[in-house]
Amino acid sequence: LGGAPSWRVGAGDTLEGWSSARELGHRAREPGEGRRKTSSALPPAFRRRGWWLGPSNANMMSYAGLMWSYQWKWRLCVLVLFTLFLTCVQHSALGCSECRMALTNPTGFFSSPCFPSDYPNSQACKWTIRAPSGFIIQITFVDFEIEEAPNCVYDYLTLDTGDKKVNFCGVTARGLSFNSSGNQMVVSFTSDFSIQKRGFNASYTRVAVSLRNQKVIIPQFQDHDSISLANNIQVPDLNQFTLCFEATENKNDGHEWKAFSYSGSAATELFSFGKRKSGHFLFIMGTECLLDDAHDTNPYGDFFTGTFEQLCIAWDNFSSTIGVSAKNAYKIVYCSGTYGKVIPGNGKLVLGSDRNEISSLSGDIYNFRLWNFTMNSQALSNLSCDVKGNVVDWENDFWSIPASALKAENNLSCGSYLIPLPTIEPTSCANLGSLCQATVNSTTTSPTVTTNMPDTNRTDKQNNGGQFYRIAITVYSYNHNEESKVQSTIAAWLNHTFQNWNYTVYVVNISIIQSSTVKQGPREKRNLEPQSLEVRALLVYNSTNNISLEEGTIRNKLISSNDTMGDGLRLREVHVDPVEKCMAGKAPENYFWPETRPTVTNFILCHGSSTQTASRTCFLDGQNYTSFWGPPDLKNCTENAADIANQLLNLTGEGQQLTSDKVNDVVQKLKKIVNDEEIDESLGSTVVTIFSNILTSSDKVLAAASSEAIKTIDALALKIQFTGPSMSISTRNLALGVSSLNSTVFSGSTFSVGSQNNASDFQIDFGKTEANSLASVALPASLLKNLTQEELEVISRAQFTFFNKNGLFQDQDANGTLTSFVVACSIGNITIHDLQESVKITIKHTAEHTKKQEKSSPLCVFWDMNKNDGQGGWNSTGCLALAESNEDETTCLCNHLTHFGVLMDLTGNAAKIDAENTRVLTFITYIGCGISAIFSAATLLTYIAFEKLRRDYPSKILMNLSTALLCLNLVFLLDGWIASFDIEGLCIAVAVLLHYFLLATFTWMGLEAVHMYIALVKVFNTYIRRYILKFCVIGWGLPAVVVVIVLASTNTNANHIYGKDDYSRSTVGQGGDDFCWIMDSIVFYATCVGYFGIMFLMNIAMFVVVMMQICGRNGKRSNRTMREEILRNLRSVISLTFLLGMTWGFAFFAWGPLYLPFVYLFCIFNSLQGLFIFVFHCAMKENVQKQWRRHLCCGRFRLADNSDWSKTATNIIKKSSDNLGKSLSSSSIGSNSTYLTSKSKSTSNTYLKRNSHSDNVF
Repeated sequence: LGGAPSWRVGAGDTLEGWSSARELGHRAREPGEGRRKTSSALPPAFRRRGWWLGPSNANMMSYAGLMWSYQWKWRLCVLVLFTLFLTCVQHSALGCSECRMALTNPTGFFSSPCFPSDYPNSQACKWTIRAPSGFIIQITFVDFEIEEAPNCVYDYLTLDTGDKKVNFCGVTARGLSFNSSGNQMVVSFTSDFSIQKRGFNASYTRVAVSLRNQKVIIPQFQDHDSISLANNIQVPDLNQFTLCFEATENKNDGHEWKAFSYSGSAATELFSFGKRKSGHFLFIMGTECLLDDAHDTNPYGDFFTGTFEQLCIAWDNFSSTIGVSAKNAYKIVYCSGTYGKVIPGNGKLVLGSDRNEISSLSGDIYNFRLWNFTMNSQALSNLSCDVKGNVVDWENDFWSIPASALKAENNLSCGSYLIPLPTIEPTSCANLGSLCQATVNSTTTSPTVTTNMPDTNRTDKQNNGGQFYRIAITVYSYNHNEESKVQSTIAAWLNHTFQNWNYTVYVVNISIIQSSTVKQGPREKRNLEPQSLEVRALLVYNSTNNISLEEGTIRNKLISSNDTMGDGLRLREVHVDPVEKCMAGKAPENYFWPETRPTVTNFILCHGSSTQTASRTCFLDGQNYTSFWGPPDLKNCTENAADIANQLLNLTGEGQQLTSDKVNDVVQKLKKIVNDEEIDESLGSTVVTIFSNILTSSDKVLAAASSEAIKTIDALALKIQFTGPSMSISTRNLALGVSSLNSTVFSGSTFSVGSQNNASDFQIDFGKTEANSLASVALPASLLKNLTQEELEVISRAQFTFFNKNGLFQDQDANGTLTSFVVACSIGNITIHDLQESVKITIKHTAEHTKKQEKSSPLCVFWDMNKNDGQGGWNSTGCLALAESNEDETTCLCNHLTHFGVLMDLTGNAAKIDAENTRVLTFITYIGCGISAIFSAATLLTYIAFEKLRRDYPSKILMNLSTALLCLNLVFLLDGWIASFDIEGLCIAVAVLLHYFLLATFTWMGLEAVHMYIALVKVFNTYIRRYILKFCVIGWGLPAVVVVIVLASTNTNANHIYGKDDYSRSTVGQGGDDFCWIMDSIVFYATCVGYFGIMFLMNIAMFVVVMMQICGRNGKRSNRTMREEILRNLRSVISLTFLLGMTWGFAFFAWGPLYLPFVYLFCIFNSLQGLFIFVFHCAMKENVQKQWRRHLCCGRFRLADNSDWSKTATNIIKKSSDNLGKSLSSSSIGSNSTYLTSKSKSTSNTYLKRNSHSDNVF
């Protein structure tokens, strides 16, 4: 052994070897990274092949034996421990739940092995969750705790959503939800050989996804499942079409492809779109039309790129044009080969190619829509996602798509966010823990924040969520390591940098976004050029101690730790920016969300509620580290139907002023309740009461919502749930009854409604008819005879509805006035018509129309919902009135079931004036009467103000006529307003005044004619004592006598003659206001029409005599031309026509085809009578003009005082003949001559007294 140095193995070497082994085991983890088990590595001495023996063989042999014994004991111990370890692991794994399985139930739970106990070591679990096509998987981690480490290198959970895989560890996924992109999601869990945690527990469910939220991956092989139209979708023959779709292309290498193909029954291609080497083409019935000139392409000649581009094509066979709309441009291509061609229908439409000679488009397709008409450029530019294709649309019902081809996305142009929105992007906080989620209650003045992450630095201070910072750093790598290793090194460096800092900072989502080689300058001498890497990371600062952290502080901390990065990495640039908050704003209109930090959920009170809250989360995008608002969660803000109904009941209660808009809103809310909710008797009673409250509104308020209200009441009667054989709901204006019906034993039925004793509501009786019922319906035994077996099986009830107010049934085109209550009857949801045995309906007339029955024949009608563009209207088809009808009620027979009523032609002119002309005539009347009142007052004030004007008799008579006309117009204008108060005594008084002033106006117009006769025909030898006084007694007294006689004849029941009626409405009784006037037609014709007839005939006679007198006198004048004579006579005729009320005679000529024109003439001229009298008998009178100029004008228009008014009678006599024609146009005829007569009589008073026996004295 040649004196070679000996080496003795002793205890020291052994301990030293074991120490080295322990150090080797601990190197498996970085210092401070946790408690790690180490492997039992043998010391180097025990791994030698031979032993070096010393000089003493005995001792050496003894020592060798000892060593062999120790070695076998150690090996035996390791073997036992390993066996126990495997046994425990197997027992643990087998004793816990199975962790490699496929889950196909609609909902369910799964968890890590042994949950909630710690999961075993060395696990490799995999859960595959599948759903049918059209669904995605939504997974929520109820609990989550896995061993934490940078980048999850030890224990981790992998979530495969279909388009990306993400690893989780620690507690980052606790409470979060994720969506798959398709109908499958894979969850994998892996654990190593040490350190166990609780694991996780997760729930999953299916979420139905609209095709609008999914794109289709076009299959590339013919043997794969094709994407085609559903079997129930038939394409019609197309001689023109508009086609729109979006697509992406993954391979921009110039290869040929087809995006879709449409083939006939013989597999003959009829219609397709694709690309060949010559360019993009549209194939139609054997003709390829190139489209490259109509849109822009990339250098490879491709229109579609890696992002979705929309393309719209419109074709017309008549013009042979193809319009192409793409990238906000529209161009037209002519393809003459398609002229007159028609694409046959009932073919097969396939997305992609259906031929082997050309491949399918390598990419995705989305929102494929087809119309059978051509859209122009404007229509295509305004095309929105809401415009559905009338032939093919992008909806699930139109397509047959294999699940493997569907992929859900949130960023599709016509899609909506998948539910729920929070996905992997805003919540991938691998090292953050549950600090990523916080909640803020915005309803308190000091927001409260909650988080599930344990916080050792917290001292019961409120936390408003973490503060997020974006970090962009540039790192030079001199060792040219792989990116994954660089990322791991930087992650460890960042964690180490912030580990024992004064601020609680976590590092999240480290990623390398760019890598390049840095070119060195000539002075730098290195063997390798460094590699530049752009690294982005997200920091979150847990500000529980309310100490702010500035961006500069973070930047300085990173720069100061540059030397500790190691592994050939050097920090070159650092940029730190805070992540912006979600901006404050409204979404929806009544919900204001304050400015909010990322990952914080805000809670605010629901609109109109003091207890329910809405929430909205400010999410953090894990891709670009920006914040964005999620959709508001308003599910707690939906009130139950009973609460909404009670609110509407209060809104429509007594004393509430309802407008048309409010009524429409209430009806829409009731419609939603009836259609969406289960209606029990309590809720149904509330809804009926609301409708009853609405019916108290005027017809004008109810008009807009009437059709929807009728339909909703019918739906309520059909849907309301009840127990027992029948139920009824009675209110003040509406009653509803429902009765069970057995179609197999039906032998007829009867419904009736009557007033309850000492109650304002109504009572519905089933199976009998009360003697004094307001309405009744008798159903014949053969009612169900013509129904099919299927219809008989679904019949279970009969509905009966009674309307006390008729405001919902407004038909402007009806040929009569609705004079009865309205009653409705129906059987289930079945339409019954053409009955062999008629339904008998008996309906009472309303109180205001009962007395008018004898004047008009009743017309039985039903409410036809199809008339007037779906608004409804009265129709008499299939209904007739029986002869047994009387003035109180009408009995009808109808061969169908619906809403019934009775119309009467109360005015006698129902077919003569329609609703539109009625409105125009009413407008003319009110405007004309207002103008007439103003100018009548002006005429009266003129004569009152100037004493010299009223000295003669004609002026005094004119003043009385103007007074009567002024009062008539004022009372007429106030009549409708006073009638709205619905006070019977006040309405009667107004009607009496209107009647009196109308008669007074007629009387004074007749006295005007009498005075003209006396003045011009009986000029001389005529003297009447107290001339004006006697005229006043007749003018004001005679109408009073007539009115008193009428009132006396009523025997204290004036409401039988005067009262509120509908004369101001149209002839169909719709669209106007009530009016106080004469209700008895006999009184009207005797005291108004007859009275005026007498005055009219007298005025006609006087008019003829006076005009002959005027023409005779004017004809003796030889110094006037014929034209002057005609103009003077024409002015005299016009002035006398309005003064004597000749225009009122137009009423006698309103018959037959001339009815409407004469009615217009009547309204225009008579309503403006006061204006015409002012013009011709005041403004154009010479002496009135002189008084106005003398007293009202100034400057050069003022007339100086002169002796015109003190001229002698001799001068007047000389000019009387000249002024005669002029006086006709300025006052009552013969004012100057009458003035002469009165003066001459007064001067010869003695003579007249002596010869009074020879005079005509009144």
